[in-house]
Amino acid sequence: MQKAGVVVLILLMGLPILLSAQDNSDPSIETDWDDYKYDLYAAGDQTFIINLGVVFPVIFLNQGNRIAHQISPPVGGSGSLIYNYYLTSRFFIGGEVSGMFLPTLGGNTVFLIPAGIRVGTQFLRGRFEFPISFTLGASWHKYLNFGHFGVFGKVGASAYYRVSNSWAYGLSANWFMIPQFTGNRSQNVIGNVVTFSLSARYHF
Repeated sequence: MQKAGVVVLILLMGLPILLSAQDNSDPSIETDWDDYKYDLYAAGDQTFIINLGVVFPVIFLNQGNRIAHQISPPVGGSGSLIYNYYLTSRFFIGGEVSGMFLPTLGGNTVFLIPAGIRVGTQFLRGRFEFPISFTLGASWHKYLNFGHFGVFGKVGASAYYRVSNSWAYGLSANWFMIPQFTGNRSQNVIGNVVTFSLSARYHF
């Protein structure tokens, strides 16, 4: 009788563990990750983004007139590091630094290093995330022995798929407007380029 009592006691102690294991294995039970809502982001959240992609020259203007640029499409390369801080679950501010290079028809290369502050918002649909941002800052240009330091503006949009609470991967597209103002108005140029990138975003 004493041994039987011990066996019954062990079974009773293990019953909650067995029931818990059964509940966890039940596919009908939803997890927090499946219950994906807008409040996954909150004020104080942060993201860090890495982009790598290509650059396409689009439109170059001089005094409002389109000019023939010397940059050969399709391409140069681009990369950027971006930090965002969320003021609410939807709106963020942050900063970024980028690097771009574009080959020219003459076999030379134009280098650009834009850095600026950014603001934006995002929309969520299931595990898909769609941030939109605007960046304003300064850019350093280098071509042969010529250097220039000026301003730039950028509008960007991305589409991410969140694979975990921390990581999301996707695509980004950005339109850069990069003016070059000189002492001679007739030589001022406003360059417009587009970048397409593969993106990885870390949320913490």
